[in-house]
Amino acid sequence: MTTPAHDDAAHDDGTHDDGTGAAPSGAAPVAAPGREVRRHVVLATRIFAPEPAAASFRLEALARALGAADPAAPGELHAVTVLTTWARRAQRLLTRDADEDLRGAHVRVERTPVLRDRTGYVRGYLPYLSFDVPLLVRLLAVPRPDVVVAEPPPTTGAVVRLACAVRRVPYVYYAADVWSDATAGDGSVPGLVTRVLAAVEGWAMRGARGVVAVSPDVAERVEALVGTSSGGRARRRPEVVVVRNGVDTDIFRPGLPRPQGAPGRYLVYAGTTSAWQGADIFVRALARVRETVPGVELVVLGQGSDFETLRALAAEVAPGAVHLHPVVPAPEAAAWIGNAAAALVSVRPGVGYDLALPTKTFAAAACGTPVVFAGPGPAVPIVREHGLGEAVAYDVEEVAAAMVRVLETGADAGRAERLAAWAREHASVAHVGASVAAHVRRWRDRRAAGATTEDGRS
Repeated sequence: MTTPAHDDAAHDDGTHDDGTGAAPSGAAPVAAPGREVRRHVVLATRIFAPEPAAASFRLEALARALGAADPAAPGELHAVTVLTTWARRAQRLLTRDADEDLRGAHVRVERTPVLRDRTGYVRGYLPYLSFDVPLLVRLLAVPRPDVVVAEPPPTTGAVVRLACAVRRVPYVYYAADVWSDATAGDGSVPGLVTRVLAAVEGWAMRGARGVVAVSPDVAERVEALVGTSSGGRARRRPEVVVVRNGVDTDIFRPGLPRPQGAPGRYLVYAGTTSAWQGADIFVRALARVRETVPGVELVVLGQGSDFETLRALAAEVAPGAVHLHPVVPAPEAAAWIGNAAAALVSVRPGVGYDLALPTKTFAAAACGTPVVFAGPGPAVPIVREHGLGEAVAYDVEEVAAAMVRVLETGADAGRAERLAAWAREHASVAHVGASVAAHVRRWRDRRAAGATTEDGRS
């Protein structure tokens, strides 16, 4: 398989033959006197704002950053096209408003219908295919981009690589996690499926100019996936950079009004409840916590495959003390988090997601609320080294003890402001978007010099 070429024939005035006005891919734009150079970036993602997910927020921030003026190239005009899906029916009005707002930031969102699972997510083989198959046609039909950014799953990355090979444009892979590792840790997935997925994932990443990883651990696994083949042949290796996820610190901030109907004193779990998060550990721990801190309750905001399981478990072990609410808009979630005694975050070990860095950790800090993190992964040293709360093993007794410690410490305005200040400096999604955008532009303008392809040709 040869690596996609990245050069196109161009007019003498620096525009493409297709009339988009973009400079040739692989070359820095040079504006003729009195003329601006147009740049076009495409984001290919099955999930996008306003759907409540970490990926949605970071991709929206990236789109805005890519649509903004580049101080290093004042002669450029930027346009961003997002190829994504229609949000769930309940979010249609919110979606139209969000898309219209992005148009003012030079971002056009193009949505198509897609299959979703019973919880409303684009997750599973058929939902992925319902997005990926039409995506190939959409990528071939969209006005020619200078660079494409691909979001997982790996099948989407593979489709992007195929389309970019045909159109001879570079692309970037945004690795929020390593999907083949996740399936390897799931006992329900056959080994053959895991090996095929690893091959597809490595192939999708290897063709990219660069890969953005959300943590050093993910970056290490990416490097392994794009490394030397089993036959010892050299493979093209994209540059891998680490840019952590972030949160919107204008939305997630301290001092928000107490939500209507909130319990007197409560802990909050806000986000997806699926098998790999293992949020049930907090429900199990709550019964022990209430022996020491009577009256404390647990609020769960979210959805996911374990949502109804949590409801049944709560009725069994802590009747009347656990309140489950469906997904709420980000500003409402921020109010629940900001008025909680602690925010709860978990990663169940040994199921393939030990590398995950949940954005809920940063959302809690931005709201000035300490976190109780249960499980393994890169969040553990971050929580401990920066005093963001408690980080303990995924164990009911340890989790209950950590919850009690946070509750007994009580509210502290000084701590709240310290946590929020840390989040503004280290976990702002706007900074994340700007950082990733800078890498995307750099890779867009860099020729793939001297890279050796799998068949030995450069």
